[in-house]
Amino acid sequence: MVIDRQAALALLASADLIHAGDAIGAAINRVAREISTRLAETYPVVLCVLNGGVPFAGHLLTQLSFPLDFDYVHLTRYGAATTGGALSWRAAPSLALLGRTVLIVDDILDEGTTLAAIQERVRQLGAAVCYTAVLAEKMNGRKKAAQADFVALTVPDRFVFGFGMDVRGAWRNLPAIYAMRGD
Repeated sequence: MVIDRQAALALLASADLIHAGDAIGAAINRVAREISTRLAETYPVVLCVLNGGVPFAGHLLTQLSFPLDFDYVHLTRYGAATTGGALSWRAAPSLALLGRTVLIVDDILDEGTTLAAIQERVRQLGAAVCYTAVLAEKMNGRKKAAQADFVALTVPDRFVFGFGMDVRGAWRNLPAIYAMRGD
């Protein structure tokens, strides 16, 4: 269910701030340095996971000082819901991945189902090596289907939104990360 403007404003007003914009910026700077150390001698394909990974990828790319190719994938489990459902592929990579180093960039690692599915597709397409970077890893205490190689921030086991992550279709554009109350 997508919410209207008034409901979106009310939701933000009652949310808890988890990470402010300056903390997110510092975390992305750190992850960019880690990625640069690991991938500087490669010519990777960076795959942004739409839609949530766009802000993270945009900030991250400007800090990587090596040549790369950029593409995207679109795979979702949430839609407008606040709990994950069935995987839905909307767009596969358009660049050839055979023999390439690939860096998947996504907004959040929750259960790891989406990330694991993308990693599997990347391997099927012949990538030589596949790395993953996420803006946030949810600390839910459960075994995850995939692990991230690079994690900018951790978030509590709550429904979070902002900086690419939406809540019922709203607030991907926030410069900070918030958590819903009563989730």
